[in-house]
Amino acid sequence: MLAFSMVRRRGEVDILTDILSVALKDVRVTHLMYRANLSYSTLRKYLSASLDKGLIGKVDHGDGSVVYHTTEKGRLLLEKLRDVKYALRG
Repeated sequence: MLAFSMVRRRGEVDILTDILSVALKDVRVTHLMYRANLSYSTLRKYLSASLDKGLIGKVDHGDGSVVYHTTEKGRLLLEKLRDVKYALRG
């Protein structure tokens, strides 16, 4: 008999929460990808949507380096998401 581990996949809310949390401090895309534990294609999808919605900001330093940061709107959403997760736990 094969034993399968019960691995829970993160949902969209968990992924967004991780991205917003990591980007509270200025972060480059590679660091964001690794710290949020996402593939590049998944990160690009969420990053694009977060930029469009004003949850993440992008700063181009002109020397080819780009950093991302959680905006005030993103911080407020992150706080609400954390409150909901806490309330659901118990």
